[in-house]
Amino acid sequence: METNAARLQESMEEMARIGATPGGGVHRLTLSDADREARDLFARWSKEAGLSVTVDEMGNMFARRQGTDESAPPVMTGSHLDSVPNGGRFDGALGVLAALEVVRSLNDAGTPTRHPIEIVNWTNEEGPRFPPSMLGSGVFAGAFQRDFAYSIQDATGKKFFDELERIGYLGDLPCRRRPIAAYVELHIEQGPALITEGKQIGVVEGIRGLTWLRITMKGERDHAGPTPMHMRRDALAGAARAISAVREIPGKLHPDLVATVGEVNVSPNAINVIPGQVTFSVDIRHEDESILKRAEELVLQAAKDAAGWEGLDMEVDRIGGSSPMPFDAWITATIDDACMKEGCSSLRMWSAAGHDARYAADLCPTAMIFTPSVGGKSHAEDELTTWEDVFMGCRILGRTILSLAQQS
Repeated sequence: METNAARLQESMEEMARIGATPGGGVHRLTLSDADREARDLFARWSKEAGLSVTVDEMGNMFARRQGTDESAPPVMTGSHLDSVPNGGRFDGALGVLAALEVVRSLNDAGTPTRHPIEIVNWTNEEGPRFPPSMLGSGVFAGAFQRDFAYSIQDATGKKFFDELERIGYLGDLPCRRRPIAAYVELHIEQGPALITEGKQIGVVEGIRGLTWLRITMKGERDHAGPTPMHMRRDALAGAARAISAVREIPGKLHPDLVATVGEVNVSPNAINVIPGQVTFSVDIRHEDESILKRAEELVLQAAKDAAGWEGLDMEVDRIGGSSPMPFDAWITATIDDACMKEGCSSLRMWSAAGHDARYAADLCPTAMIFTPSVGGKSHAEDELTTWEDVFMGCRILGRTILSLAQQS
């Protein structure tokens, strides 16, 4: 099948103007005004393409192209339109808009499919405003309760439910699992593997498991001048020791393990006050469940040792996580076949980042397609995927979706 490269680029560029940042990225936090504007644009384009658009209780959007057999479950494809703070313009949006281009191209060619095709825009894939991430797909798959999601507050105290209602995307369609024939998600890699290996397409065999922890160390707030060093219970000193230990764990346990401290909150955060409390996050990822669990044990032990060294109290909150999820061999083989027919190079790989496909895989045969990220950069304004690679990813997605949607 043929896709319209110029139309896809135009759509991507118009979407990128919503929440655009001076550095060339986008700032479209979940349920923000920019998120609403992006949703409105996607809904308008979908309706212009003859698709019916529905919205569920979590704000997940579904744009449906009819099949010749409406009793057949849909082939679902898509991603997300929300972003991290000052993120990139390809992350998430590529999967939604390439799926829309596939449907537009099928319409242009007058090509019917047996199965309906549904393009989905999942709510809150990223998660920094309303953690945990992948919340919309997680509720859809039954991993989270809807009321739990509704109760989550952002840093300013605004509730997920209230913001969903405010932007006008509190739908009445129940957010729960239903029959789906297959799910395929196109996404930028967000890492350096494809660029390093010189490959055009990543055929994703699964998503690594992840664990999110929030660790709080409590000491004693005091004056930075008169308090002797031996009398201090410095929460930041203990946290710094723990954070340094976390950085060393992957090198000791497994070369593919990653561990990251991305948030640190210091109280009272004043130059002349010994910190009384510090909270920091830990993000651990690997494709082997046993290694993931062992890494968590080592992180907690390192934090406990650091707290004991400084005489601190410690609290641990496990704020999120998911098990490693292998993808479906039938769909990955279908993607391989699409690559062969397009004459492009490919690499079998696991995703180091979490995606909504993780929860879709609990419901139906699922796989992902990756396009290269220049320099391995993502979640940053200078994230870049070349247009050539964008167009190839769209063609591979189109061939895959068409093949799946014609299955009897």
